[in-house]
Amino acid sequence: MSTSKSLRAGIVGFRGYSGQELLQIMRRHRYVEGVALEHRPEGAVGPPLTGETVREQGLNVVLLATPPEASMELTPEFLAAGAKVVDLSGAFRLRTVENYRRWYKEEHTAGPLLDEAAYGLPEFYRNTTKEARLVSNPGCYPTAANLAIRPLVYAQAVNLEAGIVCDAKSGVSGAGRKPSLKTSFCEVAENFSAYSLLDHRHVPEVLMNSKLEEEQFSFTAQLIPIDRGILETIYFRRSGPAFTAGALYDLYREAYAGEPFIRIYEPGQVPDLHAVRRTNYCDIGFRQHADGRTVVVAAIDNLVKGAAGQAVQNMNLVLGLPETEGLL
Repeated sequence: MSTSKSLRAGIVGFRGYSGQELLQIMRRHRYVEGVALEHRPEGAVGPPLTGETVREQGLNVVLLATPPEASMELTPEFLAAGAKVVDLSGAFRLRTVENYRRWYKEEHTAGPLLDEAAYGLPEFYRNTTKEARLVSNPGCYPTAANLAIRPLVYAQAVNLEAGIVCDAKSGVSGAGRKPSLKTSFCEVAENFSAYSLLDHRHVPEVLMNSKLEEEQFSFTAQLIPIDRGILETIYFRRSGPAFTAGALYDLYREAYAGEPFIRIYEPGQVPDLHAVRRTNYCDIGFRQHADGRTVVVAAIDNLVKGAAGQAVQNMNLVLGLPETEGLL
C-alpha cells in the first residue's frame, strides 16, 4: 500500500481536547490527511458546514468531536454528501430515542440514524464497523468497563445475583475544554468528587454491550485532579470455584488474542495510569481472593483509547486501512 496521503478526513471540533488529539494523531498517519473544519456557532461570521463542504474538500470521512446536538445536525448532511462519519459524541450510541431521552435528558433529532449507527468498539464489532458509513465512538468510561467486564459475563464467570460494582476515576479533560466552575482549578485542585450517581449517561452503553440488567451493575464516576486518564476498579464475585485466577487469566487471553491494543497482566498484577498515558492501549489486570471475591482494574487514556485514538482506529476500519495506523 502506498504511503502517500491520498485520503482526507475532516475534523470538526478540532479546538477541543479530543479534536486536538485527533490532529496530533493525523499528523503521523501515513495515508490520511487531517483537515480542520470550523464548526461555527449560531451567529458567527462565516458559512456553516454543509454537505457541500464535504464535496469541496474532497473528504472521505468526517470525524465529529462535537456535542451531541451538533453531531445530530451535521451527520445527515455529511452522509448524504457521500462521506463516512465517525462521531465521538453520545448522539448515536444508544439504540432508541426513548433510551436517549432517559439518559441524556434531551430529545433526539436524528432518530432514523440510531438503527444504522455501528457501535465502534473494534474488539467486539470490527466486522460491523468495516461495513458502516456511520460509526458511533463509545464513551470513555464504557470502553474500559466493557473491555474488562464483557468476556467474564459472556463466560458466565460472574455471580450476577451479587452484582458488579464499577468505581471509575477520570482526569479533568474528560469533561471537555469548555470552561465551567466544576472543572476550574480552584474546584479541582486538591479535591476528589463523585458525580452523576446512579444515572450517569454512560451506564446504558455497559448494559447494552455486556448484556447486563440495570440492577446488576452499579457505576460511580469520580473526578480526580489530573489532566488525563481513566482507571476503573471493578468488584464482583465469581460464579463458581472453576473460575480461578488462572481460569480468568486464560479467559482474558483467549478473548483478546491478537488484539493490538489490549494488554492483559499476569494474575495479581494491575495497571496504573502511567502505563497507558498517551497511548491507545487498554490495560487489564486483576486479583482474586480464595473465597471468590475478585477485583479487576482497567486503565485507558480517556483522550486516546477513550476518544480520539479509538476514533482513528474506527476510521482506519471504515477506510480499509491497517487498524493500527497512526496509533503505534
